Amino acid sequence: MIETAGAVPPPLVLPRYGSTTLADFSTSLLAALRVPGEPNALGLETLDRVCVLLVDGLGQEQLRAHPEEAPYLSSLLDDGQVLTVGFPATTATSLASLGTGRPPGVHGMLGYQVAIPGAGRLMNNLRWDSEIDPLTWQPQPTVYERAAGAGLTAAYVAPGEFAGSGLTVATARGVRYVPADSVGECVARAGVALRDGERSFVVVYYGDLDATGHRNGCRSAAWRYQLGHVDRLAEQLADGLSAGAALYVTADHGMVDVAPEGRVDAQAVPELQEGVALLGGEARARHVYARQGAAADVLAAWQELLGDRMWIASRQEAVAAGWFGSRVDDVMLPRIGDVVAAAHGPVAVTASRTEPAESQLVGLHGSMTADEQLVPLLRVAAPGG
Repeated sequence: MIETAGAVPPPLVLPRYGSTTLADFSTSLLAALRVPGEPNALGLETLDRVCVLLVDGLGQEQLRAHPEEAPYLSSLLDDGQVLTVGFPATTATSLASLGTGRPPGVHGMLGYQVAIPGAGRLMNNLRWDSEIDPLTWQPQPTVYERAAGAGLTAAYVAPGEFAGSGLTVATARGVRYVPADSVGECVARAGVALRDGERSFVVVYYGDLDATGHRNGCRSAAWRYQLGHVDRLAEQLADGLSAGAALYVTADHGMVDVAPEGRVDAQAVPELQEGVALLGGEARARHVYARQGAAADVLAAWQELLGDRMWIASRQEAVAAGWFGSRVDDVMLPRIGDVVAAAHGPVAVTASRTEPAESQLVGLHGSMTADEQLVPLLRVAAPGG
């Protein structure tokens, strides 16, 4: 049973798989670009050219709270939609959902860090593992491969350091990677890519807002200033749209700040270590892998100590509740923790020994609160688009 104690938790924002998640946005885009066999759950209008600005860490709740810092994006909110990103609400998972049009239980990118079945170690889905083949770890065809198969020109505009990485191959194979290491390069190169071919599909990834939030918090002055740069980037991309093109702005997750007093170091609390073989996930969305025969005891201990601040479930309960989608493929099941813990209070379950850098971050994400789960979907169309 999923339990909480003490204060009543906020509503659990279960991802709306099959209707308004990042995965549904991707398939709807393909349908709008006239790729056969793709469902258009969002009812997007038909078009020939589309640019998607994916802003890492731009939650719907954060954007609504900062109209002065983001006047352009804020002006689009009333006509926009709101998406849920999927669980966990983290970059690797969301890039895979957006990149495949499939929910986490199918694409298998089930968090920041997950167990490699049978290996006795964790896989960091952002940094990758040289022994893991991206094509088998994430076996689903990408939206870029499907777009290319239908005659579209697809481009991915992002920092050069990510070109050819395991994460990029897993989530964006089949696309032409266009390195862009500044805002100006993003705008210029996206514009060129968008005009390439008769029908084009361009994704621009911008990561500096998330990085600023992690270091300083999403309530910091630094984050607010960075949001202003995002606002200008979106406006410049929109200004460069050619006839018949549209720009969509969305994100991979939101963010919350967790104060020092809200941090629980799992590797300093004996009860949270007892029976635990591996601690995966991240501070607000943990996969807890139990030693043989210890899963029930681990579940009970985590519920006892953290059940007032986290939604805590067994693997079977989390899957049955649809946290990872309506379906979890059998091969993906062992990647999910024996216990799954998602924060709803102002808490972060850190791991100071194995995650020293991550344990120092101020802004965090991963769970199913509105602040983490909801992201905007904003649209700007050029004349004729």
